[in-house]
Parts: sequence; C-alpha cells; structure tokens
Amino acid sequence: MTYRDVVSRQVLTWACTAIGARMPVAMAPLALVFLVRERPGGYSLGAILAAAYVIGEIGGAPVLGMRLRPERARVHLAVGLAVGTLGYLGLGVFPGARPAVLAGFAFVAGAAPAAATGGLRTLLGELVPARSVAQALSVESILTAGVWAVSPAAVAGLALGVAPRVPLLLAAGLMAWSVAGLWLLPAGWGAGGEGQAGPPLLRVLIGAWPVYVVGAASLTLLGLSELVLPALLEQRGIGVGWSGPLLTGMAVGGGLGAFVYGLRGWPGLLRTRSLVLMAGTSVCVVLAASILAMAAIAVALVVAGTLQSGAMLTRNLSLREVLPPNGLAAGYSIMYAAAGVGYAATGSLAGALLRVVAPSTAMLAGVCLTVVLTGVGWWGEVRWAGRARALGDVGVGAKSVAEQGC
Repeated sequence: MTYRDVVSRQVLTWACTAIGARMPVAMAPLALVFLVRERPGGYSLGAILAAAYVIGEIGGAPVLGMRLRPERARVHLAVGLAVGTLGYLGLGVFPGARPAVLAGFAFVAGAAPAAATGGLRTLLGELVPARSVAQALSVESILTAGVWAVSPAAVAGLALGVAPRVPLLLAAGLMAWSVAGLWLLPAGWGAGGEGQAGPPLLRVLIGAWPVYVVGAASLTLLGLSELVLPALLEQRGIGVGWSGPLLTGMAVGGGLGAFVYGLRGWPGLLRTRSLVLMAGTSVCVVLAASILAMAAIAVALVVAGTLQSGAMLTRNLSLREVLPPNGLAAGYSIMYAAAGVGYAATGSLAGALLRVVAPSTAMLAGVCLTVVLTGVGWWGEVRWAGRARALGDVGVGAKSVAEQGC
C-alpha cells in the first residue's frame, strides 16, 4: 500500500480548495478573541462570539449535511461557503458593531459552510481508486493537522502585528478562494444506491451513533489538551508561552500519525483499532497531566497527537463501512457536529473544574469522560455488528474497507 494513487492533479486541486475551506475554521475562535479583546469586557465577549461560532457549526453541520444531494453537491457547497464568506467579511469590516450583530455574523460564519467538511471528504473519495481511500483520508488528516498547526501563529501574528480585523478578512478571502476551487472539481459524486430497496437513510444515519460517540470522544482529548495545558504549565512552574509550541508539536504528531496509518494495512477490526488507539491516547494525556518535566510533557503530547489522528481515521473509515454512498456526506457532517459537541463539552467541564481543582486533576477528569464515551461507543458497535450478523445484514452501505484491501 502506497500513496501513489493519491498523487494526482485533481487531488492537488482538492487540497488547495480544502485549505481555503478549513483554514478559516481553524482561525476563527482565536481570531474572534483578538477582534474584541481591547473592548470593555473584551475577553468575555470574545468567548461569547467563539461560542456563537461553534453553536453555528454544531447546528449547521447535520442540518445542511443531510440536505446535500450527490448530483448537485458543488452548488450546495458553493452556496454555503459563499454565505460563510459574508459572515467572516462582516466580522472583519464591522469590528466595532454591537455584540449581537457580531454574534450573528459569527453564527453565520460557523453554520453556513459547516457541511463543507463532509462534502469535501466524500468528494475526495471519488477522486481516488477504492483501494486507496485509506491513503486519501490519511492525506486529508495530514492536511488538517498542518492547517491547525499554522493557524494560531498566523492569527496572533496578523492580529498583533497588523490589525485585529486582518485575520478575519484573510479568512473571508480564503473561503472565497475555496468557492472558486469547487468549479475545478467534479460537480458531485455517484448517487450510489438511491432508489434501491433498503432502510431509510435517516434510520441508517442514526444507527451509526456509536461511530459518532467515539469520534466525539477523540476530540474531547484534543480539546482537553488545548484548553487545560496553559494552566497545567503554570502549575508545573513552566512558562505559559510554551503552550503554543507544545500544541504545535501535538498537531505535527497528528500529521505524522495520519501518514504512518496510510502506509500499510493494519490487523484487526476497525472498532478494535479505534479502541486501542483511544486507550493509548488517553494514557499519553494522563502522563502529560502527571509528569513534571516539560520535555516529557512534550513527548507525551506528540505521541497523543499521533495516536489520536489514527483513531479519527478509523472513525471515518468505519462510516464508509456502515453508510451507503449517498449518505456519506451527511454522516461525515454529523461526525463533525459530534466532534464539536465533544470539544465544547470538554471545554465546559474543564472550565468548571479549574475553579475547584488543580489543572492536572481537571485533565484526569476529562480523560475519565473520554474513557466512558469510548466504552459506550465500542459497546454500541459490537452490539450493532452482532445484530447485523443475526439478521444477515451484510451490505448496508459501501463495501467494507477490509474487502477493499484497506
């Protein structure tokens, strides 16, 4: 298994389009904080705007994702990204507007393009041979890790070195670029099963809930590391400024893990691989919360990022096993929303716990939440597989990844 089939002009075009669609998402929360931090109560207002943005994402992803039609995907995605561009543009052009107006712009910027992640991921699967889907998803994860590694530094540098509105104007420009890029890609993907007998799509999507739960659990660990790390470093007597480089190392580890995952086939069922990778990630976060030396914390976070990206890849591949082709975009969008819910839940838990316990204890509590979610999701997948075998239901969606050689 190699990445040879993934190297093509169309995939490169897709990557440029995906960067334009996803970098604004990575930039937005921090950019919103910098936008209003000099106003009275600026940090609180920034948190409110970031919350409005995330709520828009969580609500928009499943609603708009389920409305995507395979044969008209380009038009649907372009409209969402164009409206999202207007949301970012409004924030950058009117930074002094009333808080309610800014919150409205932030909500639109988060909600309107929220189906783009699922749509673009589904489209990527159409650009490569079936045997190379795992490698294509690995490339997507590497790209995402790079975007999240670069975005915080870009936002801070532009907001502090030029003007607070500039990151949001850049985000608007990038998203507009992604709209143009869509017209260099196929208009959609094969309907793949529409009109065939089978369970209603909504029921199939709901039946995949264990995959979404473990996907949310994976992002809870990432959110836990990002949100509690500054306080943990302060507890350890380490400069808070090191949190940026440490999180960048974690993102780089995520890219490395995605690359390694795509190099070969791995033994075991996808749900078993996911369980092992999530367990390893949890152990790494526990070590980061428990050890004192910064170098050891850095190593633990890099390994955590490496394993976490592999866990997310198994979730995306699992969706391809259980969903029909015409439901993949909606499934990916629901996964995106579930991950956002997991991230937000971890942030709320961490924020509440940091008021009463040490940062290390807050991280350990978050790991406990992750372990519970992972266990529930794994149990749900085992139960679903057993019921499918009992009913003789062996072909709900696409061919299994194992049958494709992944």
